[in-house]
Parts: sequence; C-alpha cells; structure tokens
Amino acid sequence: MKREFRVAVTTDKQTGRLMAVYFQVRRGKAAEVREFEQGNALANYNANGELLGIELLGPCKLKVVDQIAEKDGVVRQFIRSNAPRKMLVGSSR
Repeated sequence: MKREFRVAVTTDKQTGRLMAVYFQVRRGKAAEVREFEQGNALANYNANGELLGIELLGPCKLKVVDQIAEKDGVVRQFIRSNAPRKMLVGSSR
C-alpha cells in the first residue's frame, strides 16, 4: 500500500499545550492498535500488518519509535524530522 504522510497536532484550546501528535503513514482502517511506552505511543496497523500511523500522547523514547518503524527507514526519518522535541526522549536532532 502506498505511503501518504501527514502530521496532525492536537493542542489544548485554552492553554495551547501540546496534547498529541499523529503521524499518518498510510490511509486505511486500523485492524490492530499496539500500545508502547505505557500508553505514550500507539501504533495502528491494517489487516495486512502494514503500519498506518503512530500517535504520541506523551514523551516517548526515540528508540521505541525507531522500533515501531524499523522496517521502513523513510517512515523513521519522517517521524524523527517532524516530531516536537518534547515528544521524543533521547532525540539528538
């Protein structure tokens, strides 16, 4: 399935505080959601096991995000390049 990258940021409307970031990799319906980092990261997969996207709900270790996207260096780079610094712990950008 073709990749289609998008980033969606959710902020608190009153304080402007960052609440979540969703990195869409592909369009599609999620058949499985896997939780990482005690719920700070969620990965959505389609019925074929392809990564659809990653949602960061709190600070997450960079190595965990790299692990989720380990099969695709382009996806890894997309997330590394677009994630707010406070959402990736251990980021050396």
